[in-house]
Amino acid sequence: MYHYESGKDLPLRGTTILAVRRGGKIAIGGDGQVSHGATILKGRATKVRRLGDGQVIAGFAGSVADALTLFERFESKLKDHPELRRAAVELTKDWRSDRFLRRLEAMLIAADRDTMLLMAGTGEVIEPDDDVCAVGSGGNYALSAARALLKHTKLGAREIVEESMRVAAELCIYTNEHVTIQEVG
Repeated sequence: MYHYESGKDLPLRGTTILAVRRGGKIAIGGDGQVSHGATILKGRATKVRRLGDGQVIAGFAGSVADALTLFERFESKLKDHPELRRAAVELTKDWRSDRFLRRLEAMLIAADRDTMLLMAGTGEVIEPDDDVCAVGSGGNYALSAARALLKHTKLGAREIVEESMRVAAELCIYTNEHVTIQEVG
């Protein structure tokens, strides 16, 4: 598991993204709240989407404009390098070295049917040790709930994401209950 929360940049605090793998499926869910400081600007944003040929799903935490830029760049890398790990490494190499991309404040969780990865602008491409990964201000709440549900229930990946995101929304003021979930596998 990897969780990132910036203490100085409010945009990185304003969301919860959770990925869970179970039973040959990976589900990624993200809440819909867009916040600026203490103000909710939007409640039904979509922070999780399918990329490429629909076999890769990704969710972002951070600045919306920055994340959309990263989605476009990542999709381009997937066209050049169809294998998820390779595309992720190529994106983070550019992200770390390109003067424009270096300023982007977002994190991505991406998955295909076999692989779940977290990518950050400091060059990280992290594959979690277990079957769950979370980012954003409510990430640790969702992560804890998902780990408990994985250990103590037989719920599927999608249901675990739904329940865990509900828990995060109850605890994190930057996370709401409008959740978008995409699934592969």
